[in-house]
Amino acid sequence: MCRNIRTLHNFDPPATNDEVHAAALQYVRKVSGSTRPSAANQAVFDRAVEEIAHITRHLLEDLVTSAPPKDRETEAAKARARARAEVRYGRTG
Repeated sequence: MCRNIRTLHNFDPPATNDEVHAAALQYVRKVSGSTRPSAANQAVFDRAVEEIAHITRHLLEDLVTSAPPKDRETEAAKARARARAEVRYGRTG
């Protein structure tokens, strides 16, 4: 599950609220061990996602770096190349 959490810091343009929410959702899924909470846990699950997304947004806003911002397309191309290499060489994890 956590393979879906992507680095969100130092991109131009900055991470969107949807990207932050998706990362928070994946984190809560991993920590809780549940991709779909029961009806009894849905409110707690949703609140955790919202709180983690909120804190993540603050983290991203407050981090500082001297590195130039990364380009999303360039980073996506690198990730695709890594994925192809893993399949080609039989690595899965």
